[in-house]
Amino acid sequence: MKGYAMLKIGESGWIEKERPTCGPLDAICKPLAVAICTSDVHTLWEGAIGERHNMILGHECCAEVVEVGELVKDFKPGDRVLVPAITPDWNSLEAQAGYAMHSGGMLAGWKFSNFKDGVFSEFFHVNDADGNLALLPPNINSVDACMLSDMVPTGFHGVELADVQFGDTVLVIGIGPVGLMAVAGSNLRGASRIIAVGTRKNCVEVAKGYGAVDFVSYKNGTIEEQVLALTDGQGVDKVVIAGGSVETFESAVKCLKPGGKIGNVNYLGSGTYITIPRVEWGVGMGHKQINGGLMPGGRLRMEKLGALVAAGKLDVSPLASHVFEGWDHLEEALFMMRDKPADLIKPVVKLAD
Repeated sequence: MKGYAMLKIGESGWIEKERPTCGPLDAICKPLAVAICTSDVHTLWEGAIGERHNMILGHECCAEVVEVGELVKDFKPGDRVLVPAITPDWNSLEAQAGYAMHSGGMLAGWKFSNFKDGVFSEFFHVNDADGNLALLPPNINSVDACMLSDMVPTGFHGVELADVQFGDTVLVIGIGPVGLMAVAGSNLRGASRIIAVGTRKNCVEVAKGYGAVDFVSYKNGTIEEQVLALTDGQGVDKVVIAGGSVETFESAVKCLKPGGKIGNVNYLGSGTYITIPRVEWGVGMGHKQINGGLMPGGRLRMEKLGALVAAGKLDVSPLASHVFEGWDHLEEALFMMRDKPADLIKPVVKLAD
């Protein structure tokens, strides 16, 4: 089979590989559509997870099942499925402890394009098919389904980590596709006011549609100065970090009320340490919590999020700003995600209806 791979840090291209084999609990799938993630950019050009050689990239897609193992109960060839970016080993001790995304070690539930071949290929392997796949609702198209792999569950997990409650004032830092889903998730959770940090015109307009009412621009001063001005010096109840760098945490802490919580789902692709401002953290005693987590994976999560979209409670269609047809456009879409033209939110490559 052919696949689009990271040859080494900074270099990528199409390669030929053996089609993956199917274990008794597993499935082999072929993509119906794939989406490009900023994580692919961090991995390929920044070397954020270290050197990888001839590793097929990609962890966002929806797919058709081609083959299942003899112990798979609930899926069969021909099924159209949602595929989460995180595919844990559900019999692991970490899963039993409630942290399936770390099954086998830190972040080890993230398998695609981390330590096994990803989904930018004619066929790909899914471990524990009954635990990780979900049937694709018939009224969700393949492009929208790609958003359910990573963007929706990651943005929503940031909201969960921040513990957004009814009536909260929430700050969302970064309104790329993950941040936009953090805005949407905060709104669904009952936030009374959502302040968003971002400057791209199309992202701002989409964020308004998802419930953001105030906007902060990096160009107009520090985040904390603007947020404190917007809140009469009070700050916010919760912060979701969906963009920025290791320095972003300093602003987040400064924006947060005592007793507030930060949920970070931003992939920190560079930097060694995160700076926490001592005084604004209450000299260590401000009850300002910082939670960072990899999105949960698994079938139940996919089914619930898919149900939100299928029921019309969540419209993910504004996220796919650029849709291409066919594998020939994959590299173009990948480089677009790297270069981030002003009108980009998310590029998707459609392979079948």
